Amino acid sequence: MLEKSQKQISNRQFIKHLIRNFIFGLIFIIIALFIGMCGYHYYEKMSWVDSFINASMILSGMGPVTTLYTIEGKIFAGLYALFSGLAFIAIVALIFAPIIRKFFRKIHLELL
Repeated sequence: MLEKSQKQISNRQFIKHLIRNFIFGLIFIIIALFIGMCGYHYYEKMSWVDSFINASMILSGMGPVTTLYTIEGKIFAGLYALFSGLAFIAIVALIFAPIIRKFFRKIHLELL
């Protein structure tokens, strides 16, 4: 017999949880992208389109597209790259948390 903490959730609840986490992850990506765009636009005086491409490339782990000229822009880019690395890990963990939890429940590995 399963205890209350080990009660299985329905497929409908699982999908609902998965969609909710995906939406939160998407919101976090949009906020992180906006922060990067504002930084590149302010510090490097890039157009919004160039700011978007640079921020999205760093956020995805590909690296900058445009050469940076100002010291402030280079410092911002370094800090944004560090932030992006951690943000990527957090977003992936958030989105896949329901799947990982369901897997652990399936093999009976419940956290204490």
